[in-house]
Amino acid sequence: MTKRKFLGGFTRFRLMLTLGLAVLLPAAALIYVNYSQLRAIERDKGIEAIFNREFQEVLAFTEKKINKKAYTMAEEARDSFPSPDVDAQEKEKKLDLILAKSPWLSHAFIYDEDGLTFRSQPQMMGDKYFREEHERMAEGYKGWFGMEGKMVVAEVRKKPRAISFSGSPIKRGEKDAYIANALFVLPQVSNDRVVLAGVSFEGCYLMGTLFPGVLDEMVNQKSTDQGGNRLAMMIYPADAEMGKEIKPLAATAGWGEGKPEVSRKMDDVFRGLAMGIKFQDTSVEALGQTWVHRSFLILACLSLVIIGGLVLTKHIVSKEMALARLKSDFVSNVSHELRTPLALIRLYAETLELGRITTRDKKQEYYRIIRKESERLSALINNILDFSRIEAGRKEYEFRETDIAELIHNTLDSYRYQIEQQGFAFEESIDPSLPKVYVDREAIARALVNLVNNALKYSADEKFLGVKLYGANGSLKLEVADHGIGITRREQSKIFEKFYRTGDPLVHNTKGSGLGLSLVRHITQAHGGEIVVESTPGKGSKFTLSLPLAAATRRPAHATAS
Repeated sequence: MTKRKFLGGFTRFRLMLTLGLAVLLPAAALIYVNYSQLRAIERDKGIEAIFNREFQEVLAFTEKKINKKAYTMAEEARDSFPSPDVDAQEKEKKLDLILAKSPWLSHAFIYDEDGLTFRSQPQMMGDKYFREEHERMAEGYKGWFGMEGKMVVAEVRKKPRAISFSGSPIKRGEKDAYIANALFVLPQVSNDRVVLAGVSFEGCYLMGTLFPGVLDEMVNQKSTDQGGNRLAMMIYPADAEMGKEIKPLAATAGWGEGKPEVSRKMDDVFRGLAMGIKFQDTSVEALGQTWVHRSFLILACLSLVIIGGLVLTKHIVSKEMALARLKSDFVSNVSHELRTPLALIRLYAETLELGRITTRDKKQEYYRIIRKESERLSALINNILDFSRIEAGRKEYEFRETDIAELIHNTLDSYRYQIEQQGFAFEESIDPSLPKVYVDREAIARALVNLVNNALKYSADEKFLGVKLYGANGSLKLEVADHGIGITRREQSKIFEKFYRTGDPLVHNTKGSGLGLSLVRHITQAHGGEIVVESTPGKGSKFTLSLPLAAATRRPAHATAS
């Protein structure tokens, strides 16, 4: 017994070691690595960095689109410019026509050997700020081109598209605005001539049409890529980043107030301006925290699932090991139980064969012992065969009309000698008025024999066996009672499981297969009934097999156990 306990403990230790090394340690390492990564992301603000990179890409692409539109519009205007060889009146006429067809241009000018021709939108000359702007730009360009015209032409020609942009803040009414100037050379003019032309993009057009159009297009395109979070963008003077209040020149709907999450200075066409981007209803920091918290929650759930899986695996493996151990004990016990009656049969048969028994009474006693042991052996083999059929789902029951009182009496009568030989006080109470019922005779007899054998095996001091058959509450009741060792309440629900044997020392010292009560329950359920046990440790047990009398008196169909 000590060796078996040692082996069982060693097996359990080996199981736990295997689970720990093969499953628990890798799972714990995986959880730790993921937790460490999440902590690193949280500490280093990795999610915010990802959003910031995406925002920078959006801003760069937006600036590229704005610049492309500005270059295209400047080139279209350049293609309409007059030749510098026409007279001054024709130049003014041509420039006025360009301004009339392009209301988004506030000024147009051309500089050549004859001087500067500078024209502005006539309908805007009534505004004092615009008029001052006209005079300032005309004087500024005239002086600049006069001194550095040749150098300016050389610089412009170095540009990929031969267009140079500059910009500056302006006033429109009482509002701040921004003007962009495009300076270019005319393609039909030879390189050795100092000829410059240019246009100015009207600030109201930039703030009211060009900028908002591109910003709205980008917001609508990119918001769907940000998990449903709507973006907001704006363009504002770059010097506002130096601590000044940010006043947008153009912004998309939903910008509201506050500073941008990410900003970018525009460094080609619209120098002096910057773009900003943010989410409308949340912040990058909040999104990062939400993502990290959600990831921690998912990791916690996965950890619980893994731990639960490990616990379940240990439980299942432990149960399978216990079942395997029970099967091993079953084989050992069955082997012993088969060996005992076979040894007795062989011993008594050899004694009779050698003629050592001379008296008739003694011979009859030997014959009776051989018959009883053969019946015992047959019962054990039948139990094993029935269990095998039940496990394979091939156990069949043959219901026949049966005098149940006679069946129970005859079965008990065949065991009466064994009961009395073991010194049991035996009480039999069978109601002879019970109606005939349809049952499997062999199965019901085997159930009764298994209950009687249990009572005989597990009664120590007070040897009593009582069997009652009666009808009550529409049911057929078969009771088998003893004054044996009893069963604890905790084990009463387990004794009907296959191979299960209680922890009482008498049980373990008594050989048995652990199948008897499992077969009794199966037989009872196959007949539409149930079996219950009432037991008190040290005072005995009472098993009550109940069959519904109304169903038992009708002829049922041929039944197969599953």
